[in-house]
Amino acid sequence: MNTLPGARAFSRADRRTPALALLSLLQFLIALDVTVVNVALPSIGERFHASAASLSWVVTGYTLVGGGLLLLGGRITDLLGRRRMFLLGAGLFALASLTAGAAPTLPVLVLARFAQGAGEALASPAAMSLIALLFPAPAERAKALGVWGVISSGGLVAGVLLSGFITELLHWRWIFGINVPLAAGVLLLAPKLLPADGPRAHAGRLDLPGAALLTAGPLCLVHGVMEAAPHTITAGVLLLAAFVVVEARTRHPLMPLSLLTHRVRAVANGVTALLSAALSTAFFLLTLYMQDVMGLGPLRTGLAFLPFCAVLLLAVSRVARLVEAFGTKYTALTGLACTAAGLAWLARLPGQGAYALDVLPGMTGIAAGMGIGLVALQNAALSGVTDHDAGTAAGIQRSVDQLGGSLGLAVLVGLSMGPGDAGGFRTAFLHATAAVAAAAVLLLLAARDGGAADDRADPGDRG
Repeated sequence: MNTLPGARAFSRADRRTPALALLSLLQFLIALDVTVVNVALPSIGERFHASAASLSWVVTGYTLVGGGLLLLGGRITDLLGRRRMFLLGAGLFALASLTAGAAPTLPVLVLARFAQGAGEALASPAAMSLIALLFPAPAERAKALGVWGVISSGGLVAGVLLSGFITELLHWRWIFGINVPLAAGVLLLAPKLLPADGPRAHAGRLDLPGAALLTAGPLCLVHGVMEAAPHTITAGVLLLAAFVVVEARTRHPLMPLSLLTHRVRAVANGVTALLSAALSTAFFLLTLYMQDVMGLGPLRTGLAFLPFCAVLLLAVSRVARLVEAFGTKYTALTGLACTAAGLAWLARLPGQGAYALDVLPGMTGIAAGMGIGLVALQNAALSGVTDHDAGTAAGIQRSVDQLGGSLGLAVLVGLSMGPGDAGGFRTAFLHATAAVAAAAVLLLLAARDGGAADDRADPGDRG
């Protein structure tokens, strides 16, 4: 088992639980802002006289910039300190939220969303690295990541409900304004609850070219897919290829080869990308189906996701026991199986479906799979980390999660032929099921070759 320095001393102060709550609160806000804009987009478009294509950047710009810069955020965390970067990220996120709420034009709003993503890129890997420090034992870490994960997932669902409520009763600008006082509270409490940064044991440079390429590549890919622009897609592929070349040659890579060659983490991140693609697509399509096909309003759609939250909470509360009893590999496979079953059920959605019969069974299967699978994969992605590379490993995991979700959403949603077209929804859900099946095959093949974790003590200590 790998024990990170400083964890034992800080645990004696009995502040680990409030520290985890604080880290989870900011992650809740970060996740909230992924979905909170969806219902408000028509109001935003009316205010700025914006087209649907322009409005799409209010959604995707946040996750793509956040995902593209997460690796840089993880590297900065390793170089400059966990708590310091968490505070900087939280401050940037709060300032960007204030700017978004007061934006006079759409370009200012989009730039503020980019800045929110940059704040996430600093805060999220720092938070995951702090969790690895505070909870070094695998079982403890799985429980802590489970709490952190379910609160983050709760933010995604809460965004749907709050967006309709705030937009209808207040004003769309308040969907960003609610972040400011809560983030300010995080900034006030963090110095008291989080462990101070120790001296850095090494020095290094930041791989700014790599960060730029990793951000620009997915942006071009998503834009190319959304606009059906082959040249932009080609540019995205070339930028990502250039990223690989830069990482192979630089002395201080954003994505160190030593982390990529750790087989457990490599498999965990590959499976995470496919699973996140399917989950992001399912969440988005379920929201559209219930509103555009079933005719539910924004508030009723948000309430319809409450069983999803309940099952998700139950699932993550059992992950630690499943890992202890069966190992990370079989726990992750269980999550993939539940997700695939839920998606397959939704792939048969009728033109006028009933919530209890047609939506709820698939939704609960996806919730169970998300709670079990993603937490188990997060645990594996942080396996074997040291104080030197914990932030970078956390950044890789979060980057894979977000970029996989964003790219998968752009590709798979393109298979849905439009609002009110149940056939298009069925096709998209079917392809999402195939993505999860591919993830399961990858995990099984890696397990056969000895590249997947099944250690009940520490699922990641295999090199």
